[in-house]
Formats: sequence, C-alpha cells, structure tokens
Amino acid sequence: MRMRTAWFLISILVGLSFFTSCSEEKEMEEIAEAEVEPVEEIKASFDHTGLTGTFTTGPEATAVCLNCHSDQATDFMQTVHWTWKGDADEMVNWDGTEEVGKMTTINNFCVAVESNEARCTQCHAGYGWKDHNFDFTKAENIDCLICHDTSGQYKKDPKTAGNPMESVDLLAAVQSVGLPTRANCGSCHFSAGGGDNVKKGDLYSALANPTKEADVHMGGMDFSCQTCHTTENHVISGESMHVAVSNTSTSCQDCHTSEAIHSNSKLNDHNATVACQTCHIPAFSRQKATKTFWDWSTAGKKDADGKKFVTKDADGNPLYNTLKGDFVYEKNVRPTYAWWNGKFERMLIDDTYDTLPVPLAKPVGSIDDSESKLYPFKVMRGIQGVDAVNKTVLVPHLFGKVSGENPYWGKWDWAKAFEEGMAYAGLDYSGSYDWAETEMYMSINHEVAPKSEALSCMECHNGGIDFTALGYPDDPMNSGGR
Repeated sequence: MRMRTAWFLISILVGLSFFTSCSEEKEMEEIAEAEVEPVEEIKASFDHTGLTGTFTTGPEATAVCLNCHSDQATDFMQTVHWTWKGDADEMVNWDGTEEVGKMTTINNFCVAVESNEARCTQCHAGYGWKDHNFDFTKAENIDCLICHDTSGQYKKDPKTAGNPMESVDLLAAVQSVGLPTRANCGSCHFSAGGGDNVKKGDLYSALANPTKEADVHMGGMDFSCQTCHTTENHVISGESMHVAVSNTSTSCQDCHTSEAIHSNSKLNDHNATVACQTCHIPAFSRQKATKTFWDWSTAGKKDADGKKFVTKDADGNPLYNTLKGDFVYEKNVRPTYAWWNGKFERMLIDDTYDTLPVPLAKPVGSIDDSESKLYPFKVMRGIQGVDAVNKTVLVPHLFGKVSGENPYWGKWDWAKAFEEGMAYAGLDYSGSYDWAETEMYMSINHEVAPKSEALSCMECHNGGIDFTALGYPDDPMNSGGR
C-alpha cells in the first residue's frame, strides 16, 4: 500500500475515534443527541525508534522522512500551512485574481510578514524562509518535526527563519514522530502574535493539557485538534477571517446535528439566530490574559541608561516594551457579539481605507440577513503607522537586514523602517507617515465551557446585551425576535 493511502486511513481514523468518545461521554453538552454512531477504533503504530543517523540541520532530518513519505511532502506543499496564501471565497472584497493570506494581509499585532520573514517564519512549517528567494518547491525545506515530534524537546529558534534551536536533539525528535498532539499545534497557534495567548484569546498553552472547566472537548473528552479539524492529505479543516484563506470548514453541527439539541424548546428557538459558541463560550481567556490593544506609536523609549526595557503587570503580562510600544491585556473577557453570515471583509497590504478605526478584518452580516447569526468575537484594537497621503496601512521593516540596513528594531527610525518595508513589499509610499486606530475581529471557537456555565437568559436579556446596537428595536424578549 502506498504511504499516501496509509496516511489517509490514519487521518480518517483520527476523526472516527472522536465519534467513539462522543458516544461514551453522555453527560457532555447533551452530546447523546448528536446522532453519531460509535465505531471500532483501529490502532495505528508509529515506531521510528530504529532510525539512526547524525543530523545537524532540519533539512537533513526531513531528508530521512522523505525516504518513505515523499507523497505526503507533495501533498503538504499544496496546503495553506506551507504557502501561507490561497483563494479567499468568503472574503467579499477579494477580486479572485491573486491568492491572499498571511503574506498579503495587514494585522495589528506584528503588522506584516513582508520584510520581516526571518522572524515571522519561526511559525512556518518549513526551514529557511528569510526572504523572497525561499524555494517552496524543495521538499527538504519542510519542517516535518514541528507537527510530528513527540519527544517534547523540539523547538524552533525565533530568529533564524524557522530553523531548530541548536540544543534540539534531532535524532531523538526523528525517532519520536507520531500523530500531532495539541502541544504540536500549539507550538505555533498558542504563541501567535508574539507570546502565549497574545493573538487569538481562546488558544493558549493551558489548552495543551486543560481541565474540563477550561474546555469540555479538549479537557473533558481529551479531544486532539484533529478531532474537529479533520485532516485529509495534510489539508486541515478550519477557517479564520484574519487569515482569510478558504479551506474545508468545521463547525459545531458536524457532531451536534439535532435541531432539538436542548431539552428546553425555548433554547432551541434560538438556533436560527444565535451560534452555539455565543452561549457556550461565555468568556474567553478565562485562565490567561490576552492582548486587546497594541500602540506601536509609543515604541522606542529607552531607560535612563539608554537601554531597552519592559514593564509588566502583577501577572507578568508586558505593559510596555521598547521594541513594540504600549499594550493592554484582559482576562476573562466577555466577547463582542456581531451578526455573521460566514463572509467577511479583510484588508490587504495594498488596500486603502476611508473610515476610522481602520477595519482590518470584519464579519459580514445583519439582523435582516436570514443567513446571519450572532457570533462571539475578540476585537483587537491598535494604533499603527499609515500613509497620510495614500491612506494605506504601512508595512514596517522591523527585523533583520534582508530588506535594508534600517530595521526599526535596530535604528529606531520609523521613517526609514516604513520606507524600506514598503519598498520591499513593492508598494507605493508617499514618504509621509501618521498613526491611526485599527481594529480586527477574530472569531471565538475554543474554551467551550461546561453546559452549567453557559450563558443564562438574564446574562443576555434584561440588560445583559445592548440589543439596539444589534439592530433590534428593544430587547427581543420584550419586542420579539427578528
């Protein structure tokens, strides 16, 4: 049997094992009503302990993987995790002519990949992507270990374009390979944006081994990431508006299929209007604070000795960093609720803006759209550089000298950093910069709480939510639904 077929069967079995656990855990979120059938799990063996060799670089380790898994490498190089871009069918302002994704979008965390690749690609599943010359066709550049190492000691060096730390025992990592764990996925997704739980707000290190109270699926039922984000030929299901790329979607209804999922009929009446996540994730960042505001305009301050410094709050969260400016962190955050029909607006690096705050990512939907439901979001707000004449959000050169001799984290000159970043990205720049407020919506899907902790009626109604801001004339409990 070809190795591709073997891996395909394994990915199917990962998904099937979820249904077994669903049927065994009757008390969890009324999952007995999910209409799933238990199946027999077939165990897969991953014994690579017999592999030997001396490896000094990541590509040397990958070369060993390719001896048996060349088909999997070919599959992987077609995925978003490798290309960081693709089609964006749900993005309403996508013209369909060029692929978009992390490489072409603006965010209000570290802003943009262009000109900063050697730092950003510490979270790329590859080795050596430091500039425009990276070879996406070379299979040896794939980092198999970031997803498949189970030794627990594999780690990328944050300043070497995705290469492993010198301290990593690559032979031990190679001999340990197996199905990805939550810790594997979390090595990038938990620390996106520059630190643990900085970006998403519902994905952080505690979820590598969570309690049931932290997340009923990952903690209460020991779900792996692949349980929901099912995988075929290395294409991992799931989408997010801040990344923009279309992909195979995943949703609560993949398992919770019954329209009468609740024993209370009034709660079932909400199904057409309210997303599952809205009630069952009453707050995000319940165990660890997340960044909710980032002001780049204040970066560059030095202490009395002329040195960089960081100040932190009582919980160790940075409040100011010379490299990055001022921050606000929040814990146990009530989400922002908005109508969403699955479509969204997303700002690309060459887009112009005409409103403030500048909308970097925003859900599309309204109370009058029957396809829209109320969903929970983290809204990240920031202040970042803009072209005062062209009305574009600027790409700053922050790290390294690939795109010029004046990275901001070295010369502390925003004028030169913006000039070099925009030139490297091939974008027009008037030469005049200013600062503007930005905001970015990100959907909340993890940290599903036990059903006893779901929002109660009065936590939304009778003053719990500003329904007029959502388009209702009054609280719908008084005036009726849409």
